[in-house]
Amino acid sequence: MASGGQYRGTLVSESLQVGAVVDAALSVHQVSRAAAGDTEAGQPADWTFIEFSVEAEQTDALAAELSRALLPDGGWYCNFNSDDEVVVVFHGRVFRYRAGDRDARAEVEQYARDLGVPDSQLDWTEPT
Repeated sequence: MASGGQYRGTLVSESLQVGAVVDAALSVHQVSRAAAGDTEAGQPADWTFIEFSVEAEQTDALAAELSRALLPDGGWYCNFNSDDEVVVVFHGRVFRYRAGDRDARAEVEQYARDLGVPDSQLDWTEPT
């Protein structure tokens, strides 16, 4: 489904199941920690962010790996995008849509809310 080029995204390490392995060809650009969690939503207060890129031909494999590795509870997700496509991965579910498709984004946001993701964390990036 992915066309040529690179996708960029961010993975929160606390979103991974203990013992999970994401075996994908990623280029890591930055690793950082921040007090970004919502403890009222059951999240740890501090998060580790892994900013990465992946070649377009690897996005299907990465999405499949993440859909198995992400925690099934708590509404965790990982997102990455190209210049024209957005990918948002939850445990057991992958959404792909054209950048700027408001209806598709609203569907993903509603799915995330149903899983308990706070509105303040429905902030995945889209290309402009």
